[in-house]
Amino acid sequence: MPAPGSVRHARPRAAAPWLLALLLIALAPAASAAGFRVVLDPAVADGPVTGRLIVAVARSAAPEPRQAIGLNGPAVFGVDVDALAPGAEVVVGADAAAYPLESLDALPAGDYHVQAVLVRYTRLDRADGHRLWLPLTDRRVPFHAKPGNLYSAVQPMVLGPGAALGPGAAPAPLRLAAKVPELPELEDTPWIRRVRIRSDTLSAFWGVPIHVGASVLLPRGFDEHPDARYPVVYVFGHGDAPFGFDPDPASHDQAAVARARDANVETGYEFAQAWQGDDFPRVVAITFEHPSPYFVESYAVDSANNGPYGEALTTEIMPELERRFRGIGRPHARIVEGASTGGWEALALQLHYPEFFGGAWVFNPDPIDFRNYLLSDIYADDNMFAVPANEWLQAERPFRRTREGQPLLDMRHLAAFEAVLGSRGRSGYQLDIWQATHGPAGTDGYPRLLFDKRTGAIDREVAAWMRDNGYDLSAFARENWARLAPLLRGKLHLFAGEMDDFYLNLAVYRFERMLREAGGEDYPARFEYGRPMKGHNWHHTSWAGVVREMAAHVEANAPAAASDSDSDFREGP
Repeated sequence: MPAPGSVRHARPRAAAPWLLALLLIALAPAASAAGFRVVLDPAVADGPVTGRLIVAVARSAAPEPRQAIGLNGPAVFGVDVDALAPGAEVVVGADAAAYPLESLDALPAGDYHVQAVLVRYTRLDRADGHRLWLPLTDRRVPFHAKPGNLYSAVQPMVLGPGAALGPGAAPAPLRLAAKVPELPELEDTPWIRRVRIRSDTLSAFWGVPIHVGASVLLPRGFDEHPDARYPVVYVFGHGDAPFGFDPDPASHDQAAVARARDANVETGYEFAQAWQGDDFPRVVAITFEHPSPYFVESYAVDSANNGPYGEALTTEIMPELERRFRGIGRPHARIVEGASTGGWEALALQLHYPEFFGGAWVFNPDPIDFRNYLLSDIYADDNMFAVPANEWLQAERPFRRTREGQPLLDMRHLAAFEAVLGSRGRSGYQLDIWQATHGPAGTDGYPRLLFDKRTGAIDREVAAWMRDNGYDLSAFARENWARLAPLLRGKLHLFAGEMDDFYLNLAVYRFERMLREAGGEDYPARFEYGRPMKGHNWHHTSWAGVVREMAAHVEANAPAAASDSDSDFREGP
């Protein structure tokens, strides 16, 4: 059967070789031997620049194409640049990594708005002896938008087969003449204090100063009662305020309410009203700004590629924050919470440091059992992209779905998008940070990837390394159960929607089965699943309800010898 939209034709007679050659030349798209010309303006670079050059091609000029880069954004094309000199020109052509198209040659004819952005890399001489070029930043921002990046003006172009594109025919080159400014520092408020702490451990690993930022949400009465000490909840996520705390009534708009209700939580304004209430538990809540050179989050554990973030957080950053903000400083009064990336971080910290933390509230975590690395079993499957249906047929493995089960994006296209944003695992995106966190460093010092981004073929040696080094959290807990069982009793609280957008509930099911097999059906651990059709943002109760649960947990597990100031926090001093 012909492909949809195709038409059968009678086989033509063979053409003379010279005629066939002329036909191929005439039919070749104009972009096949050309590309976008990009020039580095000397005004924004006083020396050679190394990084990732991305050209974004959009139908509209607003928002600027560089600001819309994403899975649902403009077509993008990327190449590495090595020591690009001021005034020099680069051509981004058909050999560039491309998304969502196969290549620049596949761009349909039409009118477009084009913009180039150069993600600047920093040379890092790592403690293990490797010299790497990476997009370093200490702010929570996607790498293609980080401060210091260079970008061009938006330029209209007519592109595609038959259009002029290339040296001598294209419009003026895209000129990298503007620089992304530094982000303003987050400011203190009456309720939130902003802190930035240098980590000697991370600085030694990376060979440059590394700081961890923290936003500290204070309980009511904190300043009025300088002798009181408080439990601390460490909130892992992508926000600048714990639990979205926002006392501004203007933030409580219709869109915010809709988002909150969809996730079964309250708005930041509603949470702020509860937090300031007379009867609300008095705890300190802290969220971090801790990007690694591979993502906007470090994943909070020691990693061959990200560095010793687990050590830094537990031996430097958290003790210092508890000293400054009068934390009780005992395991029973130290709780970790997070969702998605933060969910994985919270569970990983609780498992790897079971005597340091007193409990973990884990919402829709990134894969915690690598037999469900999303929809792949990386120990048994051969390919991340293809699902063999039978000996004749294969299907594309999905990455995201609707809550009705409709696939939206497959793994192959996600990997292609990341390949545009960066080579050698430097995209700053989801699959790459998992591989950087979970996997070993390669012989060149960059992450040794779990799978080939072009073919999807899985490297079984990398998969085994991930399991054997404790990043498959389910396998880690099973392997160490004799030691962990008494240390984790009553501390694990896991939640997932049964129709998680990214299939993450499947690994939670596996983790629960593992725990019940290892610890017995009556082992005190909590698992709740949102039904029916609850997605990635589902929570079992409001944020205020979560904090009340944590406070009750701390109170129930306080040592008998705890002082009054350590334990009398449920209604504040």
